[in-house]
Amino acid sequence: MKTLFKRLITDFHESPAKQVIPRDYAIPVNSRKIISLVGVRRSGKTFLLYALIEQLRQQVEPRNIVYINFEDDRLYPIALKNLDDLIEAYFELYPRKREEQVYLFLDEIQNVSEWERFVRRIYDTLNLHIFVTGSSSKLLIQEIASSLRGRTLTFEIFPFSFKEYLAFREIEINYHSSKSRSFIKNALASYLHDGGFAETFSEPSEIQKKILHDYLDLIVYRDIIERYNVKNRALLKHLIKYIFSNISTLVSLNKLYNEYKSLGYKVSKDTIYNYLTYLEDAYASFTVPIFRNSVREEQRHPRKIYAIDTGFKTLFDTSISADYSKLYENIAFLHLRRKTRQVYYFKQNQEIDFYCQLEQPQLVNISYDISHPNTKNREIKALQEGMTYFKLNRAILITQNQEDILKIDGKTIVIKPLWKWLLES
Repeated sequence: MKTLFKRLITDFHESPAKQVIPRDYAIPVNSRKIISLVGVRRSGKTFLLYALIEQLRQQVEPRNIVYINFEDDRLYPIALKNLDDLIEAYFELYPRKREEQVYLFLDEIQNVSEWERFVRRIYDTLNLHIFVTGSSSKLLIQEIASSLRGRTLTFEIFPFSFKEYLAFREIEINYHSSKSRSFIKNALASYLHDGGFAETFSEPSEIQKKILHDYLDLIVYRDIIERYNVKNRALLKHLIKYIFSNISTLVSLNKLYNEYKSLGYKVSKDTIYNYLTYLEDAYASFTVPIFRNSVREEQRHPRKIYAIDTGFKTLFDTSISADYSKLYENIAFLHLRRKTRQVYYFKQNQEIDFYCQLEQPQLVNISYDISHPNTKNREIKALQEGMTYFKLNRAILITQNQEDILKIDGKTIVIKPLWKWLLES
């Protein structure tokens, strides 16, 4: 294994610079912590590593940088005991580097069982800056938190945001330009339907769908079936279809259980709960709880489900026209989820789509079309109720095109188009 690592290291040092697309992540290169990048497969974690590597190549001796991709088939099968060969191989190639600071990039490290033992040891004993990526939230958030005991900074990596999508398509953001606004709105329509996986951006519709099918198969088989030894694959696939066909809706464990029992599946509530958890671990989907002051109260209510990418909905969509209200809500959820893990919906008499705590508490409702007075009044009353409960003076109503600021009883409701809200910092 040591000989193979020497070849991989040498090949990396001889490789030309990678072409990368800029992303809106501020990842430190000289932190005293282990940097962890976690997210769904194909979201761009590897290319973020490439960007960090190219940044470092301008600052340090390139041979002080090491990159290993643990999905390289030449490393299969690799075990914990083999990882020390990586360090020994590098220092045998460059013995003087033992006295220097070295940057070590370990891509898709979760393929090595108990890898965190190795990373913890070399972090504590060698002069290294360590960067790791993986495709399982359970692996890199829950397990790292306990295994590396405060040694890590974790960054969640999502598919492209709308702002990043516009940058990729080289669309200028100028609110005062009618031309720019037209291009932005046109791009939003494509982004809603096609999603934010960069590999699909320049492809025709049929190729986009094939790529997304391949991504989903990879997530299901590598990050769920293999990792958790899932037995009931038919149930898992049906559940995936249900989730992506019903984004931005409430889901009840009891309702799902009864539905699958009626369809003839041999299933328990625990199995359904576990499969939903596996999908969240792999960043394929999210479930959002109601906001309550106790965990027990939260658990008594159904959750809302969202997809990591709206492109996945198109794979299972049987409707003739897109359901923009649900697509808008899913995109809005992802916009908030990129900023915080603590996103809720809220309901007293009426439902509010999102409540979360950022720099200030946020109450956000999504309504694609508020042209009918009854619709507009319903959305406003719900936000008024929420502002009273949370003692807030401001809330946001996201729409397709309308823009306004309403002052009601000393409180402010900002009505804003989705495209403009997504482009705010």
